[in-house]
Amino acid sequence: MAARPLLRQRAVVPTAVAACALTTLLYPSTTIHAEAPPETPSFSRKPIYDDLPPLRSKPQQNPPNPESSSRTPTPTDRLASQVRRARLTLHDYSTATEARFNSLMSSILTLDRTFTSTIASLAPPPESHERIMPGALYVLVAAMSGSIATRNRNVMLRAAVPFAVGIGAAWVVLPVTTRNVADLVWRFEERVPLVAENHMRIRGAAVEGWKQIRERGEKVKGWSDERVRESREAVEGWVRKGR
Repeated sequence: MAARPLLRQRAVVPTAVAACALTTLLYPSTTIHAEAPPETPSFSRKPIYDDLPPLRSKPQQNPPNPESSSRTPTPTDRLASQVRRARLTLHDYSTATEARFNSLMSSILTLDRTFTSTIASLAPPPESHERIMPGALYVLVAAMSGSIATRNRNVMLRAAVPFAVGIGAAWVVLPVTTRNVADLVWRFEERVPLVAENHMRIRGAAVEGWKQIRERGEKVKGWSDERVRESREAVEGWVRKGR
């Protein structure tokens, strides 16, 4: 009699389990997952504070590595530093050489332009109708004749007379070109004050001598004209008396 309730309970439990399993299979209401089901928006809780912007995270700074700061340079590092120094030195030398070469070429071009313009400025203008080629030949012949005339004289005359005769012939045959050459020589002499002073002194003496020569020539010409006139008057008087 005492064992009957226990037997009844044992019989009821399998029956209840079987009934639950059958109900689950026939009418499934929920999905069984191995993990907890995700929260749906309808069951999510709203925060009690306003939405705040997310804080910017500071970049993490790597702490200095004591091993890398205290390590000695390797042969590769030393070689790289030497190569870098050599490249910088070579670059400096190449830049300086290029600058000097450009400066030299600029000075050469400037000198060439100056020389060309100077030679062009010595030529006479077209309206002067002065031809350089025959005139230069005449000047050369005059200088050679002065050298021939003084071939038996001392050295000073043999050097001075052809030069003076050539300059005189140049002033007579090529006056405009000679004036241009004289102006060019004077511009060069102005750079040396001592030479310019001596040139002015010599030029002044030459001009004064030429002035005196012209005055003496005028006097000699007047005296000779007077003597010729007197001689002609005397001859004419003798002719009248003879008639």
